[in-house]
Amino acid sequence: MGFSRWVFLICSLLMISPITFCCLTSKEASEIPINFLDFAKKAEFFDWMVGVRRKIHENPELGYEEFETSKLIREELDKMGIPYKHPFAVTGVVGYVGSGEPPFVALRADMDALPMQEMLEWEHKSKNPGKMHACGHDAHVAMLLGAARILQEHRQSLKGTVVLVFQPAEEGGGGAKKMIDAGAIENVKAIFGLHVNPGLPVGKVESRPGPLLAANGFFEAVISGKGGHAAIPQHSIDPILAASNVIVSLQHLVSREADPLDSQAITVGKFQGGGAFNVIPDSVTIGGTFRAFSKESFMQLRRRIEEVIVGQATVQRCNATVDFLFHEKPFYPATVNDKDLHNHFLKVAGDIVGTHNVKEMQPLMGSEDFSFFQEVMPGYFFFLGMKDGKATKPASLHSPYFKINEDGLPFGAALHASLATRFLLERNSEVPLLNQNLHDEL
Repeated sequence: MGFSRWVFLICSLLMISPITFCCLTSKEASEIPINFLDFAKKAEFFDWMVGVRRKIHENPELGYEEFETSKLIREELDKMGIPYKHPFAVTGVVGYVGSGEPPFVALRADMDALPMQEMLEWEHKSKNPGKMHACGHDAHVAMLLGAARILQEHRQSLKGTVVLVFQPAEEGGGGAKKMIDAGAIENVKAIFGLHVNPGLPVGKVESRPGPLLAANGFFEAVISGKGGHAAIPQHSIDPILAASNVIVSLQHLVSREADPLDSQAITVGKFQGGGAFNVIPDSVTIGGTFRAFSKESFMQLRRRIEEVIVGQATVQRCNATVDFLFHEKPFYPATVNDKDLHNHFLKVAGDIVGTHNVKEMQPLMGSEDFSFFQEVMPGYFFFLGMKDGKATKPASLHSPYFKINEDGLPFGAALHASLATRFLLERNSEVPLLNQNLHDEL
């Protein structure tokens, strides 16, 4: 009996598709994304994803409070017959599709909303006052559940295991770090994540190898002086004047101490002090963020921010204390895409949307806690087009008028599923061990 017939016979007896053991041709591999996209565009499948997304959108929950969102995810995984573990980091869920054996590749979605009031009037507007999915995390969850359903339907084609990571608290809470610390991604060889982009048309994607998003940290400083009446300032020590000098000096860290080719940013967005026109207050509180693309530059900024605030306050006869709020708002590392995974992304995304719709973007100074995963394994993060075709000027992320174009959901689900499936196939591109054993026995 010929070798191929032995493989077919064994597969038939085990009721497993021969694709599990037989190597795909490059043409067959390139057809996987299109097949998955066609599957995701089916009316029933699309309507289901839209329904999931709208349920989450109507019930937004802040970081580490995503109890109903987590429950919905588990219910959907139960319906699909996908095993999972819960909880990780309070509300996190991790599902498993495939053989249950190595290699393992992960797909990640964040679940949390933002503390803001939705101003957009529509049927599925947020029902939780002061909370809104203004960053697309509702769509992220829906697309990862969509990918889970695609993968489960084609699980016998998976040459390994896809780990589905639903994480809490991306918006400043460092949920990814807590998922890692809880052991959510043990033995995973690579991880993929995406983010919606309301300014990019549906059917287009963008990313880049290397640094994509900046490291980010927060700081808050209390500058204390001596309050008094505005008519006799000589009897006071003015913390508002001191804080103003501090803010100007902080900008010099970027304009005069940083290499112009090493992008950095410091922004003071908080300034609180005084409540009367004619009274000098006792103290002022300022706060903001600092960002850089390299760890060295980031830590240099951190050190110099504290030195400048304390030093400039002293010059103005004030005292200052600086808090980097690490326990409340942990520092986010830079999001740095693995170069090999970038090549993988180009191939898979090119097959699904066409190479002309895969754009290489410039780095952004925004941050993303997906970077915590990339510190412990190769990772890749990309942006998915979700532009509303009817809007001439779409609302940006974190806007109370933010809106998702749900036509983009099938692309995200199919890309997720395709990136994972093709990664596992490529990791097993050599002749499988089972085939080698059969050949030896024959």
